[in-house]
Amino acid sequence: MVHRRWQLPLILFVLILALIVVGCAKRPATVMTATAAPSPGAQAPTLSPPPPPVVAPAAPEPAPVETPPAPAVAAEATPPLPQEFTAIDALRDIHFDFDKYGIRPGDAEILNASAAWMKDNPDYVMLIEGHCDERGTNDYNLALGERRAKATMTYLVAQGAQADRITLISYGKERPLCTEKKEECWAQNRRAHFLVKGR
Repeated sequence: MVHRRWQLPLILFVLILALIVVGCAKRPATVMTATAAPSPGAQAPTLSPPPPPVVAPAAPEPAPVETPPAPAVAAEATPPLPQEFTAIDALRDIHFDFDKYGIRPGDAEILNASAAWMKDNPDYVMLIEGHCDERGTNDYNLALGERRAKATMTYLVAQGAQADRITLISYGKERPLCTEKKEECWAQNRRAHFLVKGR
């Protein structure tokens, strides 16, 4: 009985040792090489520099491409000044709804007559002024006055007037015809006004 007690630990020890040996055999072996320390009088070995990198020969630079000169642009003629224009009875104002720039049917008839006058008088150029009533900011009314003048010009050109004979300007709410604060007065100020000048 005592003999078996000593055998059991010995068998366990042998099994554990076998497992360790088998487990270690699966790991790759690392080989360490020891280098001898240089002797005190010996020279350190000189290392040769790495070889220079291989550089591909440079491609020849392409010849510069000559761009053709830009075509000469004719200087735009400066538009005539507003003070050079005068109003005539043959060209009547048209009016607009509040905060609008569309041409109303009744005003289209007035513009048809204005376009006919332009075709009959080719020696004149026209200035279209865009105006607004006093409501709204200066910037907003200047933009609205310009849209009114452009809409008027677009209509005249569609009726056969030459666009290069028409100049536009917006005065916004700066030049009211009527200064009373009521709708009848404001309606008079929302207009496109026409002036002409001989060429």
